[in-house]
Amino acid sequence: MTRFFLVRHGQKTTPDPLLVGRTPGIHLSEHGRAQADAIAERLGAEEIARVVSSPLERARETAEPLARLKGLKVETMAEFHETDFGEWTGHTIDQLAGVSQWRRYNEFRSATPAPGGETMLQMQQRFVSGMLTLRGRYPSQGVAIFSHGDPLRAAIAYFAGAPVDFWHRFEIGVGSISVVDLGDDCVKIQKLNDVPLPNP
Repeated sequence: MTRFFLVRHGQKTTPDPLLVGRTPGIHLSEHGRAQADAIAERLGAEEIARVVSSPLERARETAEPLARLKGLKVETMAEFHETDFGEWTGHTIDQLAGVSQWRRYNEFRSATPAPGGETMLQMQQRFVSGMLTLRGRYPSQGVAIFSHGDPLRAAIAYFAGAPVDFWHRFEIGVGSISVVDLGDDCVKIQKLNDVPLPNP
């Protein structure tokens, strides 16, 4: 059985109401770096064979302290990328509030794509596929995956047997750790939304 440590990146430098999506160059704040250190300390005693991250800086920076502690490199996998919000990237939530497709997207994410982007179901499929690939490579070891809020919610929903449209029922805080064990015919969600250092 593979134990997955699913980690949401630490606090970023941009304000939360801004939908940064896959915008490059978004880094951790000072508090976010402290969260990354706290995550490494929390997971320090765990047996972890591989540290994998979304390609985005804020996820990789969150992964680096744990990778250093374990003597590993942070490896990126596109499967764990942030949601592709397409044309909505860079807009604030207030700017999108009056957009009818944005409202549909939040009510029925499984089938409503962001313009020029992806549906949540597509994102869930790629994320879960990445996890299953890693399970095949590390069948009895631990793997840490550093990613983003919505992809992690989608993955948790999948393994909980919940429709992806129930994504919002799973709290995945900034700088949080969730733990999922995957075997050939067994899934156990061992921990959800453990935040070693909450946001101020």
